[in-house]
Amino acid sequence: MNLNSIETDKARIVTVGVDRIDAAVAIRFKEQMRRETAAGPDRIILDLSKVDFIDSSGLGAIVASMKQLEAHRRLDLAGLRPMVSKVFRLTRMDTVFRLYASIDDAMAAPAG
Repeated sequence: MNLNSIETDKARIVTVGVDRIDAAVAIRFKEQMRRETAAGPDRIILDLSKVDFIDSSGLGAIVASMKQLEAHRRLDLAGLRPMVSKVFRLTRMDTVFRLYASIDDAMAAPAG
């Protein structure tokens, strides 16, 4: 699993560097997300702009990553490609996460 993160004054941005989040990588994704988000700002933005495909295991791993954060912290998603966005809409996870077209849009959004 290839995750990279940077910290800004507003958020930690975690970029997924693979094109698929599926059953083959879901456990490693969840473990690496836990390490990447263990400390730092209250807001985490997951950059999914390189991800072309996500299955139910990948979706579950993203949900689990959100749930392992402390209550005052939040996970937002940015850069969803059409097929990935469709999965979030069909499963109604677009009502659970804040979705942004790009990292720039996510960073420009008001805090809170």
